[in-house]
Amino acid sequence: MSSELVISGIGVSQAVVSTIVSQAVERVEGVASVGENAIASSLISVFTSQPAAGEPPVESEVIDDKLHVSVRLSVFYGYPFTKLAEDVRSAVASAVKGQMGVEIGAVDVCIDNLVFPKE
Repeated sequence: MSSELVISGIGVSQAVVSTIVSQAVERVEGVASVGENAIASSLISVFTSQPAAGEPPVESEVIDDKLHVSVRLSVFYGYPFTKLAEDVRSAVASAVKGQMGVEIGAVDVCIDNLVFPKE
């Protein structure tokens, strides 16, 4: 996977796309975090001297001059997945269009973790 995406005549780092997507998704009600629990992953890597495992939280590619994004989430219990995914797709499309000025071809939402409230 290349670290730069070329879309609509501009080159954009995948890290920049990841930041735009993450910032938008973290504002969606019901999303606990983008990717795995960052604190737990960091502690595991510190105490075991191993890098945190898992898929990257945001992946992106250009297909037919449209941006395709896959985002991995931890979500709070109690939010219906289909509604949450719809809200995430809308937030990503709006943020990408507003910041980059390009169209979204697809947003795949992967729910990897369910967070329960403490009682």
